Amino acid sequence: MQEIKSPTTSIQLEIRDEILLVAINRPEKRNAFNDDLILGIERVFENIPSQVRCAIIYGLGKHFSAGLDLSELKEQDAIQGLHHSRMWHRVLEKVQFGTVPVVAVLHGAVVGGGLELASACHIRVAETSTFYALPEGQRGIFVGGGASVRVPKLIGIARMTDMMLTGRVYKAEEGERIGMAQYLVEEGQGLEKGIELAKKIASNAGMTNYALMHVLPKIIDSCQNEGLLIESLTAAIAQSAPEAKERLKDFIEGRAKKVGE
Repeated sequence: MQEIKSPTTSIQLEIRDEILLVAINRPEKRNAFNDDLILGIERVFENIPSQVRCAIIYGLGKHFSAGLDLSELKEQDAIQGLHHSRMWHRVLEKVQFGTVPVVAVLHGAVVGGGLELASACHIRVAETSTFYALPEGQRGIFVGGGASVRVPKLIGIARMTDMMLTGRVYKAEEGERIGMAQYLVEEGQGLEKGIELAKKIASNAGMTNYALMHVLPKIIDSCQNEGLLIESLTAAIAQSAPEAKERLKDFIEGRAKKVGE
């Protein structure tokens, strides 16, 4: 276990073996986002230590994040609002398309900007206290941190539309069923499950993890012919890597575990 210097007091950092733990540390504000916190996340993901192969992001206190800290939100004109939204886009691109896969461990509120951050991660583990909401529609505003692109890819456009039109809140069990999270665990077990998954992810071949983070989203956004070509090129590159050849040799010669073992 190794503590490392954080760019802001709003974030706590720790390295366990090959895993970077990123803790949102504004529990007195339900881990709501101000500019210091979102820009701190950017600096963290711009400077992932070389030994790290997977990251986990979670919230201290009772919540993952309740969204924007409205008490610190200044009045903005349209241009300022546009730049603020684009800042969020820039930061969350560095989470989604960075150097390592990211596991989000969710509990309590995953609301507004909190859901936007969670949806930029690659795996989501939800504890039973988790609830999801996009209250922007009830506040007369619109999402600005990437939710309109990422959340429909998780749950579909109709469900996101419902959330914003009606203020619908999804609890943990239903959220897991519709695709908000891939794993649902009992309260207090999220970080343990996140670390278990991060260890598995860290043991993968680097090219495979890179392709899943950077190439698969491009395939999904492509037409079928382009997507299949990108898939073929990526498969050829991945299987030609020395690490892949060693892993296949281990499997053929019986030194690797079979699926389900």
